[in-house]
Amino acid sequence: MTRCPVIPVLVIPDLSLARPIAQALVAGGLTTLEVTLRTDCALEAIREMSKVEGAHVGAGTVLNGDDLARATEAGAQFIVSPGLTAEVAATAQRHDVPLLPGVANAGDIMRGLDLGLSRFKFFPAMANGGLPALKALASVFGKVKFCPTGGISEDNAAEWLAEPAVTCVGGSWLTSGQFDAGAVESRAHRAAQIGR
Repeated sequence: MTRCPVIPVLVIPDLSLARPIAQALVAGGLTTLEVTLRTDCALEAIREMSKVEGAHVGAGTVLNGDDLARATEAGAQFIVSPGLTAEVAATAQRHDVPLLPGVANAGDIMRGLDLGLSRFKFFPAMANGGLPALKALASVFGKVKFCPTGGISEDNAAEWLAEPAVTCVGGSWLTSGQFDAGAVESRAHRAAQIGR
C-alpha cells in the first residue's frame, strides 16, 4: 500500500494487452498493479505482467480460498478481495501472502481486526458514503489504514489521499477506453505524483 499513491485496478480482456499495459504503468511510475479475476485470462495476465521489470502484481476480486490459491500459483504477490471472510483470511495466511480485504462498515473492520488485519480496502467507497464515511470510521479505528476503491477518479484522488488514514487509492481510470500505451503512461505519471 505504500509503494504508490494509486493502485491501478485492471480488468484485462485480452491476454495480448497484459504485458504492454504493465509496461506502460510501470514506465509512468505505478509499480503496484491489481489484476481483477473478472476475465478468463486474468490468471495468465498475472503471469505475464509479473515478467515486467519493476511490476509488483497482485490479484483482485478474489472471492474465496480457491481463487486465492489459484492467484498465488499464478504469481500474485498480494491479494485484494471485495469483502472479508474467515476463509479468505485463513487461506492468505496459509499462502503467506498479504491480504487487502474490502470493508464497508465498523463491523467489517472489527472482524478484520479479530483476524489480525489492520489494512483494508474501503469498498465501494463512494456508494458507502464517500470521504465523510471513511473519516468517521478512521476516527474510531485510529491504527487502521485504508485503500478506498470504487468511484475514485483522477479528479478526486488527491482529496482522498489527503486523509491521514488513507495510504493509497485504487482506480480503474488509468486504463479506461481503448488501450493506448502513451495515454496510459501519461495517466500513470500524473497519478504517481498525486499527493506528493
